[in-house]
Amino acid sequence: MSASTHEFRVMTSGAFTAAHLALIPQLERLTKKSIVTVTTSVGTGDTSIPNRLKRGEIADIVIVADTLLRQLIDEGLVRAEGCQTVARSVIGMAVRAGAPKPDISTPDALRKTLLAAKSVSIPDSARGAAAGASFEETLKKLGIVEQMKATLRRVQGGANAMAVLAKGEVELGLTFLSEIHDPGVEVVGVLPREISTPTALVGYVSVHSKSPDAAKALLAYLSSPEVAGVYQSLGMQPGR
Repeated sequence: MSASTHEFRVMTSGAFTAAHLALIPQLERLTKKSIVTVTTSVGTGDTSIPNRLKRGEIADIVIVADTLLRQLIDEGLVRAEGCQTVARSVIGMAVRAGAPKPDISTPDALRKTLLAAKSVSIPDSARGAAAGASFEETLKKLGIVEQMKATLRRVQGGANAMAVLAKGEVELGLTFLSEIHDPGVEVVGVLPREISTPTALVGYVSVHSKSPDAAKALLAYLSSPEVAGVYQSLGMQPGR
């Protein structure tokens, strides 16, 4: 797929999308180009980031969870040099708008809330969702993997995890806090730090970039203190 010399293409997974969209005016000033956003998933389907890159789709930078770090480099899809941790995202819980908000303030309170829930939507880690993988690690730390098997509803991506919650199809929903935007849901809070580690979101220069030097400069900007306030306003942590 060709790209105009007047365009700068950003391929990002859902966890970083809200921050990226908020920063587009600054990015266009920095690159002096029109920012084209390719928002997609990190899963296994035809529109996933790895498969788009394998088909030769043009992107200048790629921003995904660090769990894809080695895969993308080993497959020759992104450049190892110049990669930057731009931000960190935490897992949040949501309920349908107007519903009571359960206690998740401590690991024990979270365990009780999850075990009491009739249904819980999460992004499907089997399709590459980093939020789903992170939450499954939390279940291991809580010691309730087996008890939650019948309760979990795995869907494609964080947006869908919130969509089924908004429709009332599940009682609770979990994904990266930066992906909880559906007007039909309300944030309960973030999971306790003791049993939920923030996920690093890493930016890379794509091997297909038409402007690799500009891509490196943009990644340096996205990981700088100048944009920390944008990340914090979306419930994310700065990368550094």
